[in-house]
Amino acid sequence: MSNIHKDYEGAKLGMWLFLFTEILLFGGMFLLYAIYLAKFPSEFHKGGDELDVVIGGVNTVVLLISSFFVAISITAIRLGNKKACLRYVYITIACSLIFLVNKFFEWKAKFSHGIYPDSEHLKELSQGENIFYGLYFLMTGLHGLHVIIGAVVLGFAVYFIQRDKINKEDFVFLENGGLYWHLVDLIWIFLFPLFYLVL
Repeated sequence: MSNIHKDYEGAKLGMWLFLFTEILLFGGMFLLYAIYLAKFPSEFHKGGDELDVVIGGVNTVVLLISSFFVAISITAIRLGNKKACLRYVYITIACSLIFLVNKFFEWKAKFSHGIYPDSEHLKELSQGENIFYGLYFLMTGLHGLHVIIGAVVLGFAVYFIQRDKINKEDFVFLENGGLYWHLVDLIWIFLFPLFYLVL
């Protein structure tokens, strides 16, 4: 029997504090977005019309599905169903890859049209459109980085589940990974309408 002391409450509290800093980070950018949207409403609307709503919508559905599966993976491990837990975490990771592939093709299309940070084409656009695309690449790029980090964390969870380091008595790592994944999902729920459905 392992006699290593584990502070589960401390681990959860630490995770919530970390998530709070993430909320502050994205909250600041959402505030910046709101300020510039109020200053350049027509330019932001024009920029939003150029984004692919279908890809954005598909990615929204993909992340919602992934959040469901990461949640039931935690339920499965709490019930001692290791096989089901692994299956659900695999599906969550697969969803993250689908999201990233979609994002890759979306960004690739923008790059092929000369729309990328500091490009000559962007410099020719109005100040408002320039700011819109700057925020778009910054916020969706940062979110994409969080998706990658979340997938890596869940990959480690798979490793630990396979070796029974995560089990029905000790699953705080998976639980914290799930919390992080839900935050990644929540942030996208705000990003999608802000950039793709600008009124």
